[in-house]
Amino acid sequence: MVRRALVAGLLLGPLVIVLHYAAHLGDTSQFVLSAVALVPLAWLIGEATEQAAEHTGPGIGGFLNATFGNAPELIIALLAINQGLTEVVRGSLTGSVVGNLLLVLGFSLLFGPRGELDRWSSFVSFGAIGVAILLFLVPAIPSWSGDPDRQAIVDLSVPVSIVLLVVYGVVTYYSLRRHRMLHVSSDDEIDAWPFSHALLALGAATVVTALVAEVLVGSLEAFAEQVGLSDFFVSAVIVAIVGNAAEHGGAVVVAHRGKVDLAAEIALASAAQVAVFLIPAVALLSWLIEPLSLGFREIEIAALAGGLLVTAATLFGGHASKGRGVVLVAAYLVVVVLFYAAGNRDSESATTTHASAAPVAASA
Repeated sequence: MVRRALVAGLLLGPLVIVLHYAAHLGDTSQFVLSAVALVPLAWLIGEATEQAAEHTGPGIGGFLNATFGNAPELIIALLAINQGLTEVVRGSLTGSVVGNLLLVLGFSLLFGPRGELDRWSSFVSFGAIGVAILLFLVPAIPSWSGDPDRQAIVDLSVPVSIVLLVVYGVVTYYSLRRHRMLHVSSDDEIDAWPFSHALLALGAATVVTALVAEVLVGSLEAFAEQVGLSDFFVSAVIVAIVGNAAEHGGAVVVAHRGKVDLAAEIALASAAQVAVFLIPAVALLSWLIEPLSLGFREIEIAALAGGLLVTAATLFGGHASKGRGVVLVAAYLVVVVLFYAAGNRDSESATTTHASAAPVAASA
């Protein structure tokens, strides 16, 4: 029954896109419809990834899910840059890393069975994210005083982005090579979709997800204003969750089916890919639109470092359990509260600045 509802729900994605361009729906209606449409799309990406993983093994399967699942985030980020929303882009990207580490992985462990995880693969993902955080400090620290989008910070972001892409290339090459050597099987022994069909489903679902996510993000600011949320909170929490809808749903689906090792690969591979590939790729591609600096806030760097430490400590033994899932989800809720407080502080500062500027303008 649930499967039939999800299959039928796949029609909602194209419907949302058609209504967005052909009808004049309110922002709230577009937000709700888009959010609902992402659920069956996330299920399809999870289903196709699980089928592909039968041919490749969980390591490469997790890489495929991260790659296809992060494509909408890249599109969302470039669209936001085109609109001049640099704070939204930075917040959504750091929120994506933290969300994958704590929320996606936490729910995967919570809904999955007890089991063993690939410690070597986890260590590689943790190491890649750790290197990214250290390199982010290069442009971030000087950005904490003054305009984070000033040219000096933008210039510092370029070599950092190039180094991160080199790290990503090296790590990806050796990781995929290792997983390919570990997983050797004949297609005759596999009871799953043909590999080409799984890739086709992943590609189609990713394209529709990107278009639906664009509609949702376009209505987010108006929706957030109605409910009284700050731009920073919207970007670091809501936009990050929306952009990660594919990984969220896909990881939980495969974990619930008993493949907790694949679910963990999806969450960790996605977090690492955002940190060492998506963020630098967005920074470099932004030069075609409007250069983006990697001047992350103190709270963002702290959330990245804290999320990495909590996840690494929780998975130190290489075991999956519901208790560990609860710890990770609870840690994410703490981050959400901190992001909410930081956003409110920014809003209050902006209000104070406008209030103090008003008498000056009046006297002038």
